[in-house]
This record gives sequence, C-alpha cells and structure tokens, in this order.
Amino acid sequence: MSGYIQEDIDPEELAHRSELASSIAGSVRELIDATVRTEVGEADIAEARRLIEAATEILRRDQLPGAYGIRFNSDGTKRSWGNAILGRRNPIAPPVELHHESEFSWTEVELGAAYEGPAGLVHGGVLALILDQLLGSTAEFQGVPGMTGTLSVRYRSATPLGKIRGEARVDRVEGVKTFVTGTISSNGKVSAEAEGIFILPKWARGEVSDVLRKSVGEG
Repeated sequence: MSGYIQEDIDPEELAHRSELASSIAGSVRELIDATVRTEVGEADIAEARRLIEAATEILRRDQLPGAYGIRFNSDGTKRSWGNAILGRRNPIAPPVELHHESEFSWTEVELGAAYEGPAGLVHGGVLALILDQLLGSTAEFQGVPGMTGTLSVRYRSATPLGKIRGEARVDRVEGVKTFVTGTISSNGKVSAEAEGIFILPKWARGEVSDVLRKSVGEG
C-alpha cells in the first residue's frame, strides 16, 4: 500500500491546484496531438524542440521523487493525478471524465490521433485501458472497490477515432470479489464489451479505516 498518502488540503486550494493540473496537462495533450499530425519542416522541428526542452527544464525545477501515487483527505476525497486514464496531471491520459448514476457509470470522450491503432481506428489496448478504469471506478462508486483481478474484453467491431461512450454496472458481489460488466459504443453501436473481477486487497480488509478503504482503486 505504499504510495497511498493522506494529505489534507483546503477545498479552495485544492480546486486551484486541480485547475492548474488540468491546464498544463491539457496544453501538453494538445502538443502530443500536434506532434502526431505535424508536417512542418526541419527548421520548425528544431525550433519546437528548443521550446519544448525549455518548458521541460522549467517543470523539472521542482519534482516529486517518484510517481504521484494516490493522495486523500481525511474526508475520503481522493486524488490520483498521475493515473493513466483519469490523471489530471497526465497528458497521455485521454480526457476521460466519469459520471456515476445510482445503478451505473458512464463516460463520453473524444479519442483523436494519439490513440490510433489500425488506420483511423482506436487502438484496442486503449479501449481496454478505458474499460478497466470505468469498470473499476464503477465498483468503487458502488461501495465495493477492488484492484483488477481479471479483465476480459471482446471486440465486436472496429471503433473509429472520434467520440465514444462507455457504460458499466456492477453485476454481482461474491465476498471480496466484485464482478462488473461494461461496453464501449461508437455511433450508437456497441463495439467492445468487457467483464472485470475486482478484488479487495488484503491490506484493505478487516481493521482498516473507512477513509483508507475508500482509497482502494485506480482513480
């Protein structure tokens, strides 16, 4: 359970830090998209590299010693800003925002050139990554969190780059195992479906504070 850090931050300050994190990650995400699609010449590439290296030097001035980990307030508010799907500071993460209803969770996200696999299509591994996060977060929101034990994905058809919709719901709970099902749809058609088993880790069972148990998961 290393990397789980209690770090109480005032709500107003947290909102400010969250906005800063999202803004820098969004700018770099735009840079990634521009890098994939650029056709500029050698001189422009050289100038762009110079500016990127200068920006990197600025950001290196004050760094964490390792990964961001998962940080949480004593009220259970959680931040996993390095997360590969939901991380506010992580520009390689697609701009996924999860929405939780009483019985299911969903997301709609635009996947552009940086997430291509076959020509014009979303990489299957990216879809699996999104499904893993969506299913795991659904279990967490329903109060039966766990770490991914297994994830089975069936690709029913190709998924074009562009807007996709993901939905997930808890199917059943068996002891420390939570079974969650979900789908990815494009243009109203299901293109991938998944089932995941999420297992509450040993350190989060038994005599553990509710706040720490709520921190289990990936987002």
